[in-house]
Amino acid sequence: MTKALSGIRVLDLTNVLSGPFCAYQLGLLGAEVIKIEIPSTGDLARQLGADAVLNARLMGASFLAQNGGKKSVTLNLKVEEGKTVLRRLVATADVLIENFRPGVMNRLNLGYEDLRLLRPSLVYCAVSGFGQDGPLAGAPAYDQIVQGLSGVMSITGDEECAPLRVGFPVADTLGGITAAFAIASALVRRQREGEGAFIDVSMLDATLVTMGWVVSNFLIADVQPQPMGNNNFTAAPSGTFKTGKGLLNIAANKQEQFVALMHAVGCAALASDPRFAERESRKVNRAALTVELEAALQARSAEEWEAILGRIGIPAGRVLSVPEALAQPQVAHRELLQTFEGVEGVDRPVTLTLAGFKISGADPHIASPPPQLGEHTHQVLCDLGYAEEEIARLKSLGAI
Repeated sequence: MTKALSGIRVLDLTNVLSGPFCAYQLGLLGAEVIKIEIPSTGDLARQLGADAVLNARLMGASFLAQNGGKKSVTLNLKVEEGKTVLRRLVATADVLIENFRPGVMNRLNLGYEDLRLLRPSLVYCAVSGFGQDGPLAGAPAYDQIVQGLSGVMSITGDEECAPLRVGFPVADTLGGITAAFAIASALVRRQREGEGAFIDVSMLDATLVTMGWVVSNFLIADVQPQPMGNNNFTAAPSGTFKTGKGLLNIAANKQEQFVALMHAVGCAALASDPRFAERESRKVNRAALTVELEAALQARSAEEWEAILGRIGIPAGRVLSVPEALAQPQVAHRELLQTFEGVEGVDRPVTLTLAGFKISGADPHIASPPPQLGEHTHQVLCDLGYAEEEIARLKSLGAI
């Protein structure tokens, strides 16, 4: 079956994470993604990651993570000849994604209003920290800055360690997935009505939107959000608990789940204790309930309790490390990882994550390994109709 985005050409002018992650999602669904990079250095993410050797080769782990399946073309957009190449590419493209600061593309005469003259059906997506307008539009933004300004850090951790940064670039990732959703929506409208679109994605907006319950508790219920560590503010017992060996997450959010949990751990009497009998009273007496529950959980390991509680319909799961999480049989069954051998510039297998969903007959898939810098420049220019002598001239001018 044809992949969802087969036949769609995407120009990826983005760097580091939010934009590259967006374009990666589109590529997993069959789009042809041409990554436009600065000559000599390319995407900054090529120099980022935990392995210094790969960074020096411009194939850093941070780059590899979300650039599989893409073609790499080097273009210098500060020279007119480089801009001309981009314009010729735009005339063949369906989507352009950029994550420069607002105004940069306009100053290069490559903004949406300029490019739509070449390609009226173009879907142009600009991803930035705060959006294309407003008091913060021109401010520089990295993931941690947005985490702080969105309030995410204020509710992460507990009263002793908050505010705390989320352990991965959550604002960048949310900005990227929001952009991919917006682009897919614009492509559907274009198919129906024939018109392109300008999409303005703000990482701050995208992050605030995903904090729906926390935001609504403040806006509607007038409750000031507080950091609660591993506890779930909606119910108790719902959080992380110590066992005889390891930590266990339990989410006994329903009344019947709470009663079943108390029987399973040998504390049936607590189900009728006035402090714990009702949802709201359990929340008020959360600390006392945790003491009782953790004392009972000492009888077995987290792994044993996970199996026991799962059998009786109580959501429970161990707290795993990232390596342990990736090694789970469920992850293997879902075929979430794809491995490439013999990737040029990388002296080991490259294993990448796919998308968090499947589509009947056309599951997300990485068409090719992450590219070396400029690996496809010659091929793409030839496809655009450039002759060999023209390509040589562009190279001599520093345009590619």
